[in-house]
Amino acid sequence: MKAAFKGKLPRFIIKFSEPFAAKLPAQILFLSLGSVLVIMILLLITGTIYAFARSDNSDPLLTLGSSGETKKTSPADAQDSDIRVFSGIGRLRIPLLNSSTLILSVAFPYYAGDIAFTEELAGKITDFRGITSGYFSSLTGEELTYIDEDAAKTEILRRFNQDLRLGSINSLYFSDFLIIDGIP
Repeated sequence: MKAAFKGKLPRFIIKFSEPFAAKLPAQILFLSLGSVLVIMILLLITGTIYAFARSDNSDPLLTLGSSGETKKTSPADAQDSDIRVFSGIGRLRIPLLNSSTLILSVAFPYYAGDIAFTEELAGKITDFRGITSGYFSSLTGEELTYIDEDAAKTEILRRFNQDLRLGSINSLYFSDFLIIDGIP
């Protein structure tokens, strides 16, 4: 094709492309941006008029997630339906008095529907770790082998609830209760 045109474009292509080449950068860009702006303003005005015309107790137009029907339950009614286990404290490695180490995981059930209490629990993770570490770090490995687990749970649970403001924990579970003997 280069040989046929010898570097020059045919006359009809030059005449066809010159007006668009001059208009393309400025006028077409401003025309398209202007039309988008007009459409957005019309949508905003239409939405505002519709919002003022709707009644206050009407259902939402769009619902995301569920099927449009929302269940309103009180925490007392739904407490049994959405109980989860809080294990955010994680696995603790607690140094003991006799250079042994206790590996312990602490978990407890909570009602997930109480969002404020759930957020408080998430914010208190470091406090819970400190309370648990403080309780067990004052003991030796030998004392932990004969410890009354229920008494330890009761005391740690009391300390956890003392630190909480928006709710309380009813029961506490230990898992990975493992003592690693240190070098004497």
